[in-house]
Amino acid sequence: YGFINTCLKSLVVEKYGEEMWEKLRLQAGVEDSFLTFEVYKDEITMQLIDKACKILGVPADTVLRQFGEYFFEFCKRSGYDHMLRTLGGNLHEFIENLDALHSYLSLSYQEMNAPSFRVEKNGDGSMHLHYYSDRRGLCHIVPGIIGAAALDFFNIDISMEIVNQAEEEERTGKKEHIVFLVTQNPVFSYKERKKLSSSPQYLADSEKQVENYPNKEVLEKADTVRGRGSPICPVKKSHWKKIRGMIAIGRGKLLRGFDPVYPKSLWIDPKTFCNGLPFHMVFDKELRVKQAGVSIQKIVPGLQTMGIRLDHYFNITHPEVPFTISSIQKFINSQFVFQTRREMMPESWKQRPMLELRGQMIWMEPVQCMLYLCSPLLRTLHELEERQMHIADIAPHDVTRDLILLNQQRLAEMELSNQLERKKEELRILSKHLEEEKKKTEALLYAMLPQHVANQLKEGKRVEAGEFKECTILFSDVVTFTSICAQCEPIQIVLMLNSMYLLFDRLTTVHDVYKVETIGDAYMVVGGVPVPVSSHAERVANFALGMIIAAKGVKNPVSRNPIQIRVGIHTGPVLAGVVGEKMPRYCLFGDTVNIASRMESHGVPSKIHLSSSTHQCLKHKNFEMTERGEIEVKGKGKMHTYFLVRNKAATENEIMGRP
Repeated sequence: YGFINTCLKSLVVEKYGEEMWEKLRLQAGVEDSFLTFEVYKDEITMQLIDKACKILGVPADTVLRQFGEYFFEFCKRSGYDHMLRTLGGNLHEFIENLDALHSYLSLSYQEMNAPSFRVEKNGDGSMHLHYYSDRRGLCHIVPGIIGAAALDFFNIDISMEIVNQAEEEERTGKKEHIVFLVTQNPVFSYKERKKLSSSPQYLADSEKQVENYPNKEVLEKADTVRGRGSPICPVKKSHWKKIRGMIAIGRGKLLRGFDPVYPKSLWIDPKTFCNGLPFHMVFDKELRVKQAGVSIQKIVPGLQTMGIRLDHYFNITHPEVPFTISSIQKFINSQFVFQTRREMMPESWKQRPMLELRGQMIWMEPVQCMLYLCSPLLRTLHELEERQMHIADIAPHDVTRDLILLNQQRLAEMELSNQLERKKEELRILSKHLEEEKKKTEALLYAMLPQHVANQLKEGKRVEAGEFKECTILFSDVVTFTSICAQCEPIQIVLMLNSMYLLFDRLTTVHDVYKVETIGDAYMVVGGVPVPVSSHAERVANFALGMIIAAKGVKNPVSRNPIQIRVGIHTGPVLAGVVGEKMPRYCLFGDTVNIASRMESHGVPSKIHLSSSTHQCLKHKNFEMTERGEIEVKGKGKMHTYFLVRNKAATENEIMGRP
C-alpha cells in the first residue's frame, strides 16, 4: 500500500532532505507522492531501496534496518501507537500477536499481503523468531522494527542475528523463511546502575516507598517470588512496581499463587454447546470430525456425517501449512483461516464466494483432539449477503457481528478519506502547475518592467516617478539601416535585428544594466536606474565595448559583411516612471536622454562616442579614451566629446561574459 512508500519518502526527506528524495525518485522513476489506501507494485518499493543504497553508498541491510526503525515510529505517528502498545505485556506476547494485528488490518486493507511471525522460547531466556514472507530480501527490516518496539514499549535492548535462512520444513507457501535468534542486552551498564542507585534522589524515593509498605513480610515474600525467574524478554519495571503488581486486592494474597478451579464434570449438554458455539469443530489426529457447531453444519452439510475427514471440506489459507495435526500444533499460537472447498459444497453454493472461517486452535490432551473455535471471516455486509447469510447466523456473544458493522462504517470512512486524498493530490499537482505558470508570467513581466515596479503594479499600487541624480544612458543604431531595409525582405530584417538583440540582451545580464526599449534599429540602455549604483558609467562602458564586438558576428543580409553600429553615451540626471495603463512602459525623461541620443546620431561607425560628463566618470577607471574635440551638436551647440577605445583591465572574454 501507499502507506509503505509514504513512510520511505518521509524517512529520506527527514534524514537527508527534499533534494535527496527528488534525486532518488527521479533515478527510481517513481512519482513524488503516494496515496495511503492505493495499492502499488512491490517493484516501486524495491527500486527505491536499491537506488537509496547506491546514492547513499550504504549496504542494503543497513538501509533496511534504518527503515524498520523509522517504520515503527511512522506507524505510531499515524495513529497505531495505542494499538501496538496493547498487543502484549512483554516482547514474546507482542510478537506472538503480530499476525492477529495483520489479520485485523486486512479487514480494511483487503489487498494487504503481510509477513507472518512465529516465536519459540528457549531455556536460556532467548527466543527464536521465525519470519515468513512472500517478498525476498526484506528480512533486515525485522530487526529494525522489533528492536525499536522492544526499546520503546518494554525498555529492553535486544540483539537479533540470522541463524537459519534456508529452513523450509513447514512448507508455508511463503518464499522466504528466516530464523532470528533474539537475545536481550542490559539497558544500563554496571557502572551506570551503580551511579543511578547511589544518587540522593533515588535513595530518597526508595526510603519514601519503604515507608508506604509497613508489612515487611509481604515485601520479603514478594522478593522471593521475584527471584524465581522472569518471563522471556519481560517489561522492564522498577522493584516497587513489580511488588505493587504482585499484591492482589484484598488480604494481600499473591496473584502468582492463583490456581483455577474446574468442575468435576462439565455442566453443559452437547446440544447447548453446539448451539451456543455455532462455529466450532473438534477433530482428532486423523482429522476426522468428532463435533461441529450448528451454523457450520448448516453451511457445510457434509459435516453432519460424523467421522468424515476435515481436509476434504476445508483448506488452510493461513498460515500456509500442510493440513496435518503436527503442522497445526507447530503454529498453534497463530490464527487459523479455513476456506470451504468448492467441489464439496452443495449446488446452491457453487456460484457463491467460498466461506472463510477464522479462529484459534486448542489441543485437548486428555481426548487427543483439536478444538477449532472460529467465526465467519466477513469484512462487510455485502460479503455477508453474497454468502446468503444473516447477522442472526452469528451467535449474539460473537464480536464478529459488531466487527462487520463497524468495518462497514470504517470502509466507508476509508473510501471518503481516499477520495479526499486523491483530491488533495490533484490540488497539489494543479498548485504546482499554477506555480510554474506564475513563474513564467513573472519572468515575462520582469523582462518588461523593473521587478519592484512590476510588484507594485501587481498589488494595484500607483508607481510614483523617481528622480535619479546621476545615471549613464546609451543609445545605439545600425549604420545605413534605411538602405539595408530598402534592399531586403522584411523577414530578413527581423531575423537580423533579432540575432543582434539576443546578443545585446545577454550582455545586459552580464554587466547588470537595464534595457529601456528598442525602436526599430535603436537600442537604449541605462546604468544606475532603477537601482542606483556608483559604478553605472563603468557598467555601461563595458556593455558598449561588448556591443561593438557582438555586432561583428551579425551579417548584413545584402552584402553578407558584418554590420556596423554607432554607440553614444552620456551621464546626467533623469526622471523615471511608468507611462500608461495598456502595455505600460518604464520610461526615462530629461535632457540627459536627448544628449545621449545626440551622442549616438553624431557618432562614427563602430565607435563609442562619449560626452564630457561620461569621460569625467571614466577617466580614472582603467579605460582608454581618445579625444575627438569640439563638434557642433544639433540643438546643443558646441560640445567637447571623446571616443572609448578599450578597458585596459578586462579581457575580451570578460567583456563578453564568456568562461
